[in-house]
Amino acid sequence: MAIANDPDLRRALSERIRYCHEMGIYDFYRRAPEYPQSIEGEVDEIGAGSLSAGTELATQPELKGEMARKSAAAPAIVEDAFHVLSPRPEAGVTDPVAALKLIREDLGECTRCKLHASRQRIVFGVGDPHAELMFIGEGPGADEDAQGEPFVGRAGQLLNNMIKAMGLRREDVYIANIVKCRPPANRQPERDETETCSPFLMRQISAIKPKVLVALGATAAKNLLAMSAPMTELRGRWYDFKPAGSDPSWPGARLAITYHPAFLLRDPRQKGEAWKDLQMVMKYLGIEPLKKASD
Repeated sequence: MAIANDPDLRRALSERIRYCHEMGIYDFYRRAPEYPQSIEGEVDEIGAGSLSAGTELATQPELKGEMARKSAAAPAIVEDAFHVLSPRPEAGVTDPVAALKLIREDLGECTRCKLHASRQRIVFGVGDPHAELMFIGEGPGADEDAQGEPFVGRAGQLLNNMIKAMGLRREDVYIANIVKCRPPANRQPERDETETCSPFLMRQISAIKPKVLVALGATAAKNLLAMSAPMTELRGRWYDFKPAGSDPSWPGARLAITYHPAFLLRDPRQKGEAWKDLQMVMKYLGIEPLKKASD
C-alpha cells in the first residue's frame, strides 16, 4: 500500500482507524477529489463505497494537510501501515441471524452520540432476517423507546396495515430506523447522530441482503441516498443501493421511497400516493395484490 513513509503519520492514521472501528465504522469513502492525485489514490486503496455510511478518513482536517505535505515531499512505498484494520465482526458469516446478533453485540449499550442520554431502550430492528423487503424509518418514538421495537405506536399500526394490504405480514419483512435511539421530543435526528448510527444500519442491510428497501419519509430517504430533494421528486422511481463492504456476490437492493406513516396520519389524503409506491414494490417482488372478499 502506497503511503507517506512517516511514523507519526502512520500512527495518527492507525489511531483514527481504531477510533472508527470502536464507533462501528468499518468502511471508508471519499468526497470528490480536492487534494493531490497521489493522496486520492491512497484513499481509494483504503476503500471507497457507494452510498456508504462510512467516514472520510483522508479529509479529516488534522490528517489532510499532513498527508498532502508528506506526499509532495516524498511519496514513498512502504509496508502496510494499516495493520490495525480488521474485518467487521460479522465478516464471513453467511447466516443473517448470526450476523445480526454479532452486529447487535458490537453496538452494545451504545453511548457513541448524545441520543443515549435520553433513551430508555435501544431500538435495533425487528423482523425476518431473510426478508426480501426492508422498511427503514427515521427514528424511534415514545412507544418504540419504551418497548425497544420499531413502529409499535400509531404510525406502526398504520405501517402494519400497509404491509397487510400488500399481502404480507409484519413477520415477513424487516423494519429498522436511521437512528436507534429516540431523539428528544421526537425531533429529527441531527447530522452527527445519523452519521454515528447509520454504519450499523448499513451493516444490517448487508447482513439481510434484501431485494427491496423502502425508505419511509424524507429523513430516511435523505440519509440513505446522501441527497436532499422534495418527496415529490424522490418518489415514483427506483434507486440502486448497496452499502460499501457488502458481499460482492450480492447485487444490492432496489430502493423505493414513500411517505412516513406518521405523515399519512397527519395528511390521510396522501395514502393513495403511498399505495402507488407500495404497488411498485409489489410488482417488482412479484407479489399479487389481495383480492376483495366479493371477488
